[in-house]
Amino acid sequence: MTRMPENTPVLIVDDDENQRRLLSGCLAQHGYATLTAADGLDALDRLARDPVAMIISDMRMPRMTGLDLLRAARERGYDFPFLLVTAFPDVRDAVGAMRDGAVNYLEKPIDLDELLTSVRTALGRRISSEIARPDVAIPPGVIADSPPMRSILRDVALVGPTDSRVLLTGESGTGKEVIADALHRISPRARQPFLKVNCAAIPENLLESELFGHEKGAFSGAVARRVGVFEEADGGTILLDEIGDMPMALQAKLLRVIQDGVFRRIGGSQTLHTDIRLIASTNRDLEQDMIAGRFREDLFFRLNVFEIHLPPLRERPEDIIPLATHFASGFLGGKVRFSPAAVALLSAYRWPGNVRELRNAMERAVLVARSEVILPEHFPPRLQTRDHTAPVQPASSGMIADVERSLILQTLKANRYNRSESARELGISRRALLYKLQRLREMGFDVDGEAR
Repeated sequence: MTRMPENTPVLIVDDDENQRRLLSGCLAQHGYATLTAADGLDALDRLARDPVAMIISDMRMPRMTGLDLLRAARERGYDFPFLLVTAFPDVRDAVGAMRDGAVNYLEKPIDLDELLTSVRTALGRRISSEIARPDVAIPPGVIADSPPMRSILRDVALVGPTDSRVLLTGESGTGKEVIADALHRISPRARQPFLKVNCAAIPENLLESELFGHEKGAFSGAVARRVGVFEEADGGTILLDEIGDMPMALQAKLLRVIQDGVFRRIGGSQTLHTDIRLIASTNRDLEQDMIAGRFREDLFFRLNVFEIHLPPLRERPEDIIPLATHFASGFLGGKVRFSPAAVALLSAYRWPGNVRELRNAMERAVLVARSEVILPEHFPPRLQTRDHTAPVQPASSGMIADVERSLILQTLKANRYNRSESARELGISRRALLYKLQRLREMGFDVDGEAR
């Protein structure tokens, strides 16, 4: 994506001249350059002649609708933000617009505060994402909105292009395998094999054969020679997942491979050489295991050249909603929206199963919802309890209302009572927020503060 100069204009497309003047004047007063077009075909002509930072388009126009303009622009390779407005709101149009890449869908008469917030958000997000994008090919599924994850990606970018051994630590389900994929993809070995072995899932008597292979007749059932992963992955990368569960006898053999790059198949006499980059992962405390005599100290220090610790999801709350959106959108095959109460429940839950549990919860939510709007009742029952360690009880409507009210009041305060910014952060329209604020005001809550 090429970054546009700051004075690159916003293209306003509407068959109503007065509407074009209104929007153009509003944006000009706030420092934005603008261009205008009377319909979709006129807009495509402008795009062929002039650079554009963003399009704001009416939905219903002669010759070409705003949705058709959005699709035509995407087909021609334009990837700038696209904002649609309409006097005739239709849920199907809104869903289609979001699925085709529109950043928002506003109703006429346009709330100019909401319009400005949408423009600032779209253009600001575009620029900041280019500045913050790490120099690493991050695979799908990596979400790095939180400071801990951004720090991890910097570590990935640092150690990924090397052959250094990496030890990935963290609770089960935090995304260690995804980070291992990222390390391999940006390494000089990226075109070579990347093999993964779960040391906890393979019985001890079979794990040695999985790693080093065996000769025909080496043991009962060995009817043919087997090539192990250290031989098969030569030149590439191996991930030893749950390394803390590897039996002590095998730890000694693994140490020799790491030190000398040599091994023998079970039942074989030939010394084989391998050139691999080793990544190990564990959810155990290996230092405590060393003290208890369950893990070799020399192996630990061989593996732990560069440690990357993935914090649990509860310690990086900024990633919860982006991850939930990513997973739910993938399962639905299009954009999804979470109600404020749903956002509150997702944010309040401690996620003992971490990212893996969140992914499963989103799969269930999409199956139950059968639409692009996700509500609290679509989540597994365990999310809807105050004490997530207590026996699961369904959440009451009163509890959900309490959580929603708390979320709205906290968001208002955090945004200094700016309603447009608060609505954007809550994922609802400004009109919906004003309605909710009126109800809270009637209940005696202070929702005005320094309202603007």
